Amino acid sequence: MLRLSYRVFRLGSWLRYMVPRRFTSAGLLALAALGVTAAIGLDMDQTVAFQGLALLSCLLAVAIVASWFFRGQFGATRWLPRFGSVGEPLRYLVTVHNRNGRRLEHLELFEDLADPRPTLSEYIEAHNEQAGPGGPGRWWRRMRARPPEVRRATTRSATLPPLPAAGQTETRVELLPLKRGPLRFTGLTVAQPDPLGWFRGFVRIPLPQTVLILPKRYPLPGFSLPGTRQYQQGGVVLASAIGESEEFLSLRDYRPGDPLRHIHWRSWARIGRPIVREFEDEFMVRHALVLDTFAALGQRQAFEEAVSVAASFACTVDTQESLLDLLFVGARAVCFTTGRGLGQSEQALEILASVQPCRTQEFAVLQELVMRHAGSTCGCIIILLAWDEPRRELVKRLRAMGLPLVVLLVVSPAEASAIRHAPNGERAGAGAGTEAQSERFHLLELGKVGEDLQRMAGGLGR
Repeated sequence: MLRLSYRVFRLGSWLRYMVPRRFTSAGLLALAALGVTAAIGLDMDQTVAFQGLALLSCLLAVAIVASWFFRGQFGATRWLPRFGSVGEPLRYLVTVHNRNGRRLEHLELFEDLADPRPTLSEYIEAHNEQAGPGGPGRWWRRMRARPPEVRRATTRSATLPPLPAAGQTETRVELLPLKRGPLRFTGLTVAQPDPLGWFRGFVRIPLPQTVLILPKRYPLPGFSLPGTRQYQQGGVVLASAIGESEEFLSLRDYRPGDPLRHIHWRSWARIGRPIVREFEDEFMVRHALVLDTFAALGQRQAFEEAVSVAASFACTVDTQESLLDLLFVGARAVCFTTGRGLGQSEQALEILASVQPCRTQEFAVLQELVMRHAGSTCGCIIILLAWDEPRRELVKRLRAMGLPLVVLLVVSPAEASAIRHAPNGERAGAGAGTEAQSERFHLLELGKVGEDLQRMAGGLGR
């Protein structure tokens, strides 16, 4: 049954995509009138609506045939920005070149995006996620599950100014990204309506390009993260963008493994052997941003919100005078450090734009990664998708080290209610003693994550 449902889904999605492209507003109205007259005019002895049906059918046929005569040779250049963001309009310019020997008017421009529809296996997996765990009625829940949202962006046509013969024109195009990750363009379509203005003729221009869509970010008011400066092995030797001359200690002979960028070329030329600059270790603030990627079936929305929360902190935390380690587990354990010249928040957003749920490894891998870096951090922000025993154990171990924590739990409203009403011993931050002061625990409910972040951000500075 799911295979049949998948075929119906593909047909329906194709019709929803193609009909508004091919038919103009007047054409859609004529198409609706055709359906009404077809329903009313079934009994030709009782009504004359069948005459309208015949007329509309003939006019639509003429419009469709007339659109076939639209021919043209075009070239195009698309001026894409480097990045876009989910929920924020992406605007850019497109230059269209007319390679015909005649002037063309009444043209429209459509963007052609890569087919976002899932494969059969992805479609079945999405239905399984919505159906939840096994049990009585699961088969019925699978059949009633809503089809997955396939669109990566919403687009609309752009009106082209008149194209002179062998000339070019420029227009501004706008689309709205709906999902993070690479947004792939396959080409452009130049369209012109038929003389009746009902049906569009198409000329497609191959123009493959890609733009990276960054995760949605929530605005966070100013806050200070917990933790104090600690000694960092290597100090600003790691931070190339911070003036190393201020931390310069001495010159010494080159040793195997020394970075080539630390070679003092003038001394090498004068002495005749490799000389490197040595720098002084430094105390600095270093925070960890931990993202839980171990999303279970049915947690796709929670996972996307968790990525957005991580992106919000990654681009809000001031890393000019500190370091921020982004820790998560994908195909492998990842630690990406930003700040003090090691990397920019923009690079962290690029990584988060492509992160996917981890289904092949255990949560213990993330726990090991975090504990390996905990000794060098001053504080930790942990974004979790559940509050089970492995995650409670991670928080407990970090708290035992005396590490200041901010724990953010992204859950559904039902799960949030259950956690709030759980016994104090089963939830972090319970009580009013020293344990509650050593960490800050916040529930982020799906549907109002932005509001919850606004409320909790003020408390981070207390």
